[in-house]
Amino acid sequence: MLIRFNKPYGVLSQFTPEGRWRGLKEFIDLPGVYVAGRLDADSEGLLLLTDDGRQQAQIADPRFKMEKTYLVQVEGVPSEAALQTLRQGVLLNDGLTRPARARVAEPPTALWERTPPIRVRRHQPTSWLELVIREGRNRQVRRMTAAVGLPTLRLIRTAIGPYSLSELASGAWQQETP
Repeated sequence: MLIRFNKPYGVLSQFTPEGRWRGLKEFIDLPGVYVAGRLDADSEGLLLLTDDGRQQAQIADPRFKMEKTYLVQVEGVPSEAALQTLRQGVLLNDGLTRPARARVAEPPTALWERTPPIRVRRHQPTSWLELVIREGRNRQVRRMTAAVGLPTLRLIRTAIGPYSLSELASGAWQQETP
């Protein structure tokens, strides 16, 4: 069994809540399924769950290099040099990232409201990027955009390999048919 879940902001990638963060059990009450990969509590979007250990490893383990696609709202306007740095790999405190596919994206038209909303500065423009990476370091996308001078305001994972968010509403899940 494979489940696609649109994880809202403020929900952990685990079933039990912790501190101010909610847990998955509030949304998915199915015995025997486990998260395949992680998504930070302050990030939103596609999270996969499965009851198959082999499938979980193929999705989560960086050795399989499954692509993860993110829509990222950043503070500022990306320069071509910043995009090129993202494409070549960014030097972070834990080493050089693998090259990413990076492009400026149109602001999404059918996006759910985030609670709480992002911080907005009247005199600072925001932009949207699409980033595709093949690794999954801790807070990697946020650290990559910050390293090129574009702090992340909102981070939404839209796809993992062949699985996409599609039309799932925030907090909704759907079982995939094999």
